[in-house]
Amino acid sequence: MRIAILGAGPAGLYLGYLLKRRRSDVDIRIVERNPADATFGFGVVFSDRALEFLREDDLETYAAITPQMESWDDMTLVLRNERIVIDGIGFAAIGRLKLLQLLQERVRAVGIRPEFSRAVASLDEFADADLVVGADGVNSLVRRTFAEQFGASVSFLANHFAWFGTSRRYDTLTQTFRHTPLGDFNAHHYRYAPGRSTFIVETDTESFAKAGFARMDDAESRALCQKIFTDALDGHPLISNNSIWRRFPLVHNARWQHGKYVLIGDALHTAHFSIGSGTRLAMEDAIALNRALAAHGDDVTAALPAFEAARRPVVDKLVAGANASAAWYEKFAEHMQLAPADFAMSYIMRSGRVDLERLRRLSPQFVARYERERA
Repeated sequence: MRIAILGAGPAGLYLGYLLKRRRSDVDIRIVERNPADATFGFGVVFSDRALEFLREDDLETYAAITPQMESWDDMTLVLRNERIVIDGIGFAAIGRLKLLQLLQERVRAVGIRPEFSRAVASLDEFADADLVVGADGVNSLVRRTFAEQFGASVSFLANHFAWFGTSRRYDTLTQTFRHTPLGDFNAHHYRYAPGRSTFIVETDTESFAKAGFARMDDAESRALCQKIFTDALDGHPLISNNSIWRRFPLVHNARWQHGKYVLIGDALHTAHFSIGSGTRLAMEDAIALNRALAAHGDDVTAALPAFEAARRPVVDKLVAGANASAAWYEKFAEHMQLAPADFAMSYIMRSGRVDLERLRRLSPQFVARYERERA
């Protein structure tokens, strides 16, 4: 059996590893347009119990990645310089490049040598493959080639964001909200390695235009963001790594598979960075696709529809929560008018996945503060 995987991000690498581990006789090519050490952004965050979803079926990968992660049990919101701690909302994070390096080691351990710095112009190159997997991200060649067959669409949120790093260490995942003469801004910041943190700056369309970010070069943009978030950075500079201003893409596909072609990860769906589930979703897609193939004796014709049928309800639920979270951020300036405790409650309820009683169990100290201030 011949399998071609386009994309060597978490989805493509992990799928290649799982397939080869299960069937050593399968011929697997992983093709990636970027160099092996290229990555954009800094750390990636996982919600809930980080990589617990790997523990049962893949203890080796779990054991390789987990010690490299930073974790914490609470999160913090900062509004009008007041800190609101929400207890019991845990996250873990790892450097994106470190995660890719660990997954590259996993695929090499089973005999796969990914082809890096290898741009693919046409899927005709994989005409002899029995299965072609589009794990090639938001700008997926596989999805674009069969856009009509997949029922593919890509739209963009209105807010702009830039993904920076910083040397400041944060104790928790923190959201800092600022109202300034230039407009309204928020920052998502969390540590992902000793002495390194992600620092994502987000702003609405009006504030983006008023600040003049579109006319600035990298140094000017970074300097203004440092000024806006002086207190949050505490004297530490922002670090750039392709930290251009972007709008978040919403990728949707009415159908996940066409013939021998199938999509996973960001090529298939995107989940707004505010819920910390994008990388987990991608790796779980790989797990689900491998299981479907195994269950159907690697019969692609039967396995791909089964993969979509089993996985879609889970993905649709998580993406709906991510979209609800993104919608809250699109109007974060309006929410900033609330009292701090009300603002925090609005924030934590934004995805529709948590009700008050569940929150009372997860975050008893925060709920007690909220109810005390409401009273």
